[in-house]
Amino acid sequence: MRKTGQPTINDVARVAAVSKKTVSRVINRSPLLGDDTRARVQAVIDELGYIPNPQARALALRRNFLIGLVHDNPNAQTVMNVQQGMLEALHDTEFEMVVRPVDRGSATMLADLRHFLERQRPYGVLLMPPISENDLVARACREIGCRYVRMGSAMLDEAEHMVASNDREAVRGAVDHLIAQGHRRIGLIGGPHGFRSARERRSGFEDALAGAGITLPRSFIADGNYTFESGVTAAERLLDLMPRPTAIFSSNDEMAAGVIHAARMRGLDVPRDLSIVGFDDTPIAAHVWPPLTTVRWPIASMARSATLKLIADSHPEVEEPSLFLSTLIRRASVMAPHG
Repeated sequence: MRKTGQPTINDVARVAAVSKKTVSRVINRSPLLGDDTRARVQAVIDELGYIPNPQARALALRRNFLIGLVHDNPNAQTVMNVQQGMLEALHDTEFEMVVRPVDRGSATMLADLRHFLERQRPYGVLLMPPISENDLVARACREIGCRYVRMGSAMLDEAEHMVASNDREAVRGAVDHLIAQGHRRIGLIGGPHGFRSARERRSGFEDALAGAGITLPRSFIADGNYTFESGVTAAERLLDLMPRPTAIFSSNDEMAAGVIHAARMRGLDVPRDLSIVGFDDTPIAAHVWPPLTTVRWPIASMARSATLKLIADSHPEVEEPSLFLSTLIRRASVMAPHG
């Protein structure tokens, strides 16, 4: 009589003529099995429609099948793009994503994060900047025995724990583009203090000016915090200068949109009176008018690769990249300075 109901690991072991331990190793992607055995057991799993019990697996491995996203980032679109990349990597796997916001300014941030890792025992965590730039966070993950990958604007760790972009070089290329158009008075709206991305992007800006022999006063640099409102405030400061900049590089698209807003409020035409370049290539870059010239930051691809690094440790033959190159996307917000 045919057995009804959900097939069990015992059924798989019996049909495949192997031990439960061998079936478990196939399920858990253990590298200790030969390809023939793995393929034979997997074929039985597929034929029977066996679905492993995630609670049982978690208990056996002393790990939940959770991939944590740890962040303290003021830009909601950036966080959403990271989540998109993570979900693409986790599609059709037994893993789920859990988001853990933290407050990097809190005196208890590190202790709170350790408590989360020890209590939830995630399979691994993806650390977003600026949290990823804190070496104490990475050390806590190592001490607890939690897999981790850091995202950043420069290499901060060994390749297996890192996905990075080339922010400094990308920004230099973007500012070189402004210089090639004839701009010499170029303002910068920087990112928040303490962010490595802000430092890398400012360095790229300064590299481009130095390479062209351009020297500008400190007043051509205004601070922002990666929000639209801070872009408006910073732009107002720069546009009050006499003579004012003919172009502004903004360290992200949200602030660049704020620059467009501030320029319009003064009756300035973009790009005739003011050229603007952003960074990220988030949807807002294509939705504002004029469409924004910006640096495309492959953050979703970075997050996807980081997540695959976390869950593919049992497949050492699969190597995910650690460096991702940003590229300049030319749209309508840049032209040669008028007059």
